[in-house]
Amino acid sequence: MGEKVVAGAFDLSDRQRYRDKLRQCLTVLERLLAQQRFDRPRNLMGLEIELNLAGADGLPKMLNGEVLERIASRDFQTELAMFNLEVNIAPHRLGGRVFDRLAEELRTSLAYARRKAGEVDAGIVMIGILPTLDRDDLVSSNLSDVDRYALLNDQIVAARGEEFTLDIEGVEHLSCTSKSIVPEAACTSVQLHLQVTPGRFADVWNAAQAVTAAQIAIGANSPFLFGRELWRESRPPLFQQATDTRPPELQAQGVRPRTWFGERWISSAYELFEENLRYFPALLPICDDEDPQEVLAAGGTPKLAELVLHNGTVYRWNRPVYGIADGVPHLRVENRVLPAGPTVTDVVANAAFYYGVVRALAEESRPVWTRLPFETAAANFDAACRYGIDARLRWPRRGRLGGIAEVDAVSLVREELLPLAEAGLDAWGVEPADRDLYLGVIEERCRRRTNGASWQVATFHRALEAGLPRDAALAATTRRYAELSHRGEPAHTWPVGLPEPVPTG
Repeated sequence: MGEKVVAGAFDLSDRQRYRDKLRQCLTVLERLLAQQRFDRPRNLMGLEIELNLAGADGLPKMLNGEVLERIASRDFQTELAMFNLEVNIAPHRLGGRVFDRLAEELRTSLAYARRKAGEVDAGIVMIGILPTLDRDDLVSSNLSDVDRYALLNDQIVAARGEEFTLDIEGVEHLSCTSKSIVPEAACTSVQLHLQVTPGRFADVWNAAQAVTAAQIAIGANSPFLFGRELWRESRPPLFQQATDTRPPELQAQGVRPRTWFGERWISSAYELFEENLRYFPALLPICDDEDPQEVLAAGGTPKLAELVLHNGTVYRWNRPVYGIADGVPHLRVENRVLPAGPTVTDVVANAAFYYGVVRALAEESRPVWTRLPFETAAANFDAACRYGIDARLRWPRRGRLGGIAEVDAVSLVREELLPLAEAGLDAWGVEPADRDLYLGVIEERCRRRTNGASWQVATFHRALEAGLPRDAALAATTRRYAELSHRGEPAHTWPVGLPEPVPTG
């Protein structure tokens, strides 16, 4: 969805032409795969982080246009709502001191962006959901001033044909409606990209799906929405409901949601692109002038623009990506499950854990997905979102007996997944100092049973106990979070509570 699109009305012929182009693109993708035209292994990873703008009071600031104008860097882009930004880090080769380099780039970029945001009295908060967001902040008038967002909103609203229902039963219960998709903008995430060859794609995607629950359990950072304490990672249910084109009748018939975990392990990247065409009608039927079959026949590399655009409107937690670099096509797995924050160190630790464990799981002689039912992996994901670091997950037993056992998420990570992540980072050629520093952050989170979400909840309740009203407690928690986040020490070291006694009344 990063491509520029021009808003306009679509008629029946537009949709038919787009559907035809999508089928052509899929056929050409199949031929590209058969001809082995894709890039060879380059061990490349990439990173995107979505950010929030907030004032000194902790409340959201609708100023992304002004802030981006001052930042004046192509590394920073708009996101859905006017309180959102996104920073993109150039691809890095996995190996050596890659994670230290990544952390330094992020710190430099964010420090510069904070200085520029400060010129309009805004701050940058890296968090899954800004706790101070109110329903009145998430309305269509606060969409970013970019054609593609207005167009996407109009098409999803038209497809649904009625208001969106947000209904999340967590620690507390949230039930409300929205006339637009803007509540989706509350979800700010980290996207981890890994370029893979077609032959390795299925193993990497399956491994990424299997490990999503562990990622969320240790990285949860989104416990609040609209003043309610919900799931420890409330982004997934919010994102699904805020983008759901299905009215209740279609939900009851089993039509798939556009935001989904999936329903099976795969054996090729092609299967995911084909599923997207089979299950999901086009939202943005915008046709490119390219004839992909002619380009392929002439020995060129087709853009497959329609396929890429359609793929961007299906919100898988691990998304297949087709891209072109230096005239050569490549495939990426885009891991979209993690919330932003709390600090650069935490984000890089989450990335190190993911890239390490996915490499190790993808290369196991008896892969985990041959022993773990897909429905169990999906249930693990839901459990991790609900309970965060206190989740209990179901995972294949080691040894000859086999079977599935229930285990604490922290025990699974410490006893099985962290050693795998260490072996995976070694296989990438990451230096031991880098490996140990960032996997050590994950180990400490598990040992202390704390992450961004648990810190937010504990600090919020301390504020309530000190006599602050709920809204003031959320604002105070947000301000303290932003302060500690900017200092940069990982969240498991943060003291719970506010820094000084708070006045009552």
